[in-house]
Amino acid sequence: MLWLAVSTMAITPDVWAELTVDITQGAEGAMPIAVVPFQQPNLPGDTVSEIVAMDLHGTGKFSIMRESQLPERPVPPATPDFPVWQTAGQEHVVIGRVVPGEGAGLVAEFVLFDAIRGVSVLSERVPFKPADSRHAAHKIADMIYKQLTGERGVFNTRVAYVAASGYGNDREYRLVIADTDGEGDRIVMTSPEPIMSPNWSPDGKRLAYVSFEDHAAAVFVQSLSSGERHKVSSLPGINGAPSWSPDGSELAVTLSKDGSPDIYVLEVASGAMHRVTHDDSIDTEASWSPDGRTLVFTSDRGGKPQLYTVSAHGGEPNRLTYDGSYNARGVFSPDGRSVAMVHGGQGGYKIAVMDVGSRHLRVLTSGRLDESPAFAPNGQMILYTRKDGGLDQLAVVSVDGKFKQNIRVKGGDIRGAAWSP
Repeated sequence: MLWLAVSTMAITPDVWAELTVDITQGAEGAMPIAVVPFQQPNLPGDTVSEIVAMDLHGTGKFSIMRESQLPERPVPPATPDFPVWQTAGQEHVVIGRVVPGEGAGLVAEFVLFDAIRGVSVLSERVPFKPADSRHAAHKIADMIYKQLTGERGVFNTRVAYVAASGYGNDREYRLVIADTDGEGDRIVMTSPEPIMSPNWSPDGKRLAYVSFEDHAAAVFVQSLSSGERHKVSSLPGINGAPSWSPDGSELAVTLSKDGSPDIYVLEVASGAMHRVTHDDSIDTEASWSPDGRTLVFTSDRGGKPQLYTVSAHGGEPNRLTYDGSYNARGVFSPDGRSVAMVHGGQGGYKIAVMDVGSRHLRVLTSGRLDESPAFAPNGQMILYTRKDGGLDQLAVVSVDGKFKQNIRVKGGDIRGAAWSP
């Protein structure tokens, strides 16, 4: 079954994942903005301004002016010639430079101008080490995004996913984290046996995941700074689908130690646990509400896989979804008002989002096998995996479905997408 991801993983030949970004569907009404190349003689490689421009473009909310069309290239402390930019149809202009900082450090100075009103609306200095120039650029993009939209930027966050390669006995799995633009990828762990269901801790310092490295499912928690990891559940049967509580003290997990798969809540520090669901059906894939009071989970207790909610302390579950014969892998939005899910029908499996209050369900994607939805920390985008022409890819869709972007995996086999806090 697609939704019982606690026990299965597709095995296909491929090569190691190399990530690039493709915009597959843009949004109408994008805000015109020009990002003038930063002056950075002391920083070789990708320019800070190029990364800022790509970040903003990747949201679908901004239309970035082509570099070849820039009418001028001012550098701080100069001021843009605002009538020129108005004539060019630009609402905002970003200029900047990279200057020496303390010791071997550098500082990116930038100014965001409102070209219509002819005023500066944001001016900041971002210190960084030369090796961290990409993260400095992501921070700048976050600041600009917040200034212009009022929403938190998420360019300086990360994604986690599982990549696999090889054939038969040479099959190898890697748990990988990377920047949201696919750069800066880092292998967290490797195994000849499947790795599944990565899930970020609320502080972004640890990952919980399922590993079959001992030829049986076990849930691990691993520190990303030290690499130290602990096996927190390896009971007989299924140990799967870990999901961190909002305070980082507990994991919701799927266990079958008492028979059929049910939802349990595990205290990470002590190992103490309590059972949340009690049914002969398959209950799996629990995810927490932002306030930590409620779990949304997948169950076939009604005959078909549907989403249910239940108190994290246990009690009578309530059915959440009724549209269609298949709804699974539910996750709450950061504000708790929506739930993203995999919605199945005759046309395959799509990513959908439901308003919890009205129960209105909206299908966002059109693939034949879209899985593993995960909200961005600002709730504006959803990360997921998709099958496209035999390739397993990472992709992002806006919560209104108007903008889509592939984080393209060249020849990769990708499963289990997760977005960091």
